[in-house]
Amino acid sequence: HRVAWAKGLARRLRGFWGTRLTEENTSREKYLKSVLRELITYLIFLLVLCILSYGMVSSSTYYYTRVMSQLFIETPVSKMEKTNFKTLSTMEDFWKFTEGPLLEGLYWDMWYNNKSVAENRSFIYYENLLLGVPRIRQLKVRNGSCSIPEDLKDEIKECYDVYSVGNEDTAPFGLRNGTAWTYTSEKDMNGSSQWGLIATYSGGGYYQDLSRSREETSALLAILKNNLWLDRGTRATFIDFSVYNANINLFCIIKLLVEFPPTGGVLTSWQFQPVKLIHYLSTFDFFLAACEIVFCLFILYYVVEEILEIHIYSLYYFRSLWNCLDVLIIVLSVAAIGVNIYRTSTVDKLLKTLLENQNHFPNFELLAYWQTQFSNIAAVTMFFVWIKLFKFISFNRTMSQLSTTMSRCAKDVLGFAIMFFIIFIAYAQLAYLVFGTQVSDFSTFQDSVFAQFRILLGDFDFTEVEEANRVLGPLYFTTFVFFMFFILLNMFLAIINDTYSEVKSDMAQQKSEMELSDLIKKGYTKAMVKLRLKKTPVDDISESLRQSGGKLNFDELRQDLKGKGHTDAEIEAIFTKYDQDGDQELTELEHQQMRDDLEKEREDLELDRSSLKRPLSSRSFPRSLDDSEEEDDDDSGHSSRRRGSSSSGVSYEEFQVLVRRVDRMEHSIGSIVSKIDAVIVKLEAMERAKLKRRDVLGRLLDGVTEDERLGHDSEIHRDQMERLVREELERWESDDTASQVSHRLGTPVGLNGHSRTRNSRPSSSQSTEGVDGGGAGNGGSNIHI
Repeated sequence: HRVAWAKGLARRLRGFWGTRLTEENTSREKYLKSVLRELITYLIFLLVLCILSYGMVSSSTYYYTRVMSQLFIETPVSKMEKTNFKTLSTMEDFWKFTEGPLLEGLYWDMWYNNKSVAENRSFIYYENLLLGVPRIRQLKVRNGSCSIPEDLKDEIKECYDVYSVGNEDTAPFGLRNGTAWTYTSEKDMNGSSQWGLIATYSGGGYYQDLSRSREETSALLAILKNNLWLDRGTRATFIDFSVYNANINLFCIIKLLVEFPPTGGVLTSWQFQPVKLIHYLSTFDFFLAACEIVFCLFILYYVVEEILEIHIYSLYYFRSLWNCLDVLIIVLSVAAIGVNIYRTSTVDKLLKTLLENQNHFPNFELLAYWQTQFSNIAAVTMFFVWIKLFKFISFNRTMSQLSTTMSRCAKDVLGFAIMFFIIFIAYAQLAYLVFGTQVSDFSTFQDSVFAQFRILLGDFDFTEVEEANRVLGPLYFTTFVFFMFFILLNMFLAIINDTYSEVKSDMAQQKSEMELSDLIKKGYTKAMVKLRLKKTPVDDISESLRQSGGKLNFDELRQDLKGKGHTDAEIEAIFTKYDQDGDQELTELEHQQMRDDLEKEREDLELDRSSLKRPLSSRSFPRSLDDSEEEDDDDSGHSSRRRGSSSSGVSYEEFQVLVRRVDRMEHSIGSIVSKIDAVIVKLEAMERAKLKRRDVLGRLLDGVTEDERLGHDSEIHRDQMERLVREELERWESDDTASQVSHRLGTPVGLNGHSRTRNSRPSSSQSTEGVDGGGAGNGGSNIHI
């Protein structure tokens, strides 16, 4: 008993993770039911994931970034100058920015009426708390890091190369005391490398932590400026600080980067990263926490499902692209869960340390990094989860055309892509070498590639290209647009269009199978019938029969039932079954037989449900009726026994296949019969014409014979005979041509039932031979042909 109970439990648990790959589907309908169950489960999973993803962001995030960037990026360095952080060009402009917009933006200690803020804290825009103190850091390269030509060594004494870790200067300089003048490694600063516009910079360097008050910060910046903290060796300067807005529960981690390239001048970039590091404060946050738990349960469910499928199919499982996508989604989801747990635990420790010492720089750089990674993973996961919907939609014939088209034209597209990118890269190299020194869109090879893609989309500046080179500029642009846009892109569209036409034609010739939409419609109809909100086809036929007075025409039935929501297949199946006399009308007797069969079938179904023995049924009935829908709920073993029994009953799918085959056969036979009828009619007409000509020829021959017997001049009769024989030969030639055409369709059969070969002569030819023989026999007339 315990063993049986354990097996039953294992079977039920296996059914809980049942998919179309783990279950044995004996019919198309059971297969679609498995797909539908998977689809509903997956849609719930997708809904939960959307709630979690969109719950992380809001419109406040954008406005938060916007107001902070306007304050520090777009504010002019002074009232008399229009230069802002975006347009800095010299080191002097950098110091003006730190003494002006930076100080004014960090420390809001006065109200607009010139009254001081009561609290000894800085609230940017009076809403955003400045966490800890800001930090300014620079990276330098050592003198002599590049080579000076021998001819210019007397003129040039110092040389500073482009930044790299190997060229980085780590020696003390200037005042040689404090962290601003002595080098600190990346490990000691607990930093990480950063991307810039020119190079990738390490997390170490010379740094100065500023103060929580405006006056102390201004004094520290003055010391740095007066002692030449920035010099020729400086390659990058970072300004880092973080703020927190309690109104929207968002942190904003801000990094301003100023690069000093070896060419001179200044390049600026910035990063404003709003993140939500403190969770589970509001009611909506707790709702998101519940969704996170549900999401973890879904991932556990799918992990078990994939393990079962891999256990069944082994390595063959990974031959399907959709299966690989399932595994990828699970891996990304597990990674997102791990990053989220790590981020949540780390931020608690960091905030605790920050609250204990508010005069230190809070390094949120690591949290910002993991937040970025989490957002990227969540975005990629969301993308693939939506793409996976094609796995279920592809069961629809219309939707499957896309995947079939792409798979068929893959080789052609690959060959086209090789040709396309050879020409595309050739033009990119040309543009980079010709325009790279003067046009920003072509300043690097990567920029040239993206600029050419923009040209294909219609986004380009022809004037810049023309000004860079008045000969090669227009020539490059004209030939590129002609070859890439007018020729290659149209070839690509032609490949897709031709393949799509082939796929559409092939699918039109395939036999239609039960689709997911048909299963949903069938379940909906069944539910409506059970709720008595919709009548069955038999009930509708009964009503139509009563209204028609005892007889019902097929066209009237079709029009009536289609207006009530029934399909052509259901109508034709019922009508063909019970229209025994084939007069395209249902009489009262035929309708009564249909109702009797329906009642008997319902009694059998009730016995099946009560006894659970599933007895065999010896009656055949179209399964498009409502009772056949109830029978579909039984297991496949019952339906297979019904099909394998000695009875004449067939399943609904088999019945529909047979109906379609009979329709196609009737159409083909009808076409053949019509062609045979046309051939027979033509042969009969030819036979009548030849009989008529034979009579005329016989009379002429009799006239010639009579003239010879009486001794009259028979020249006129001979001319008529010669003309008539010549016309007969021409008709024979035309008849031979028609006979060849008819033989392509089949050997024509005469009225007497015997087949005629192509070389056989009609009876008129025999009479002509009789004329020749008669003429020779009489010896008095020679007819020359």
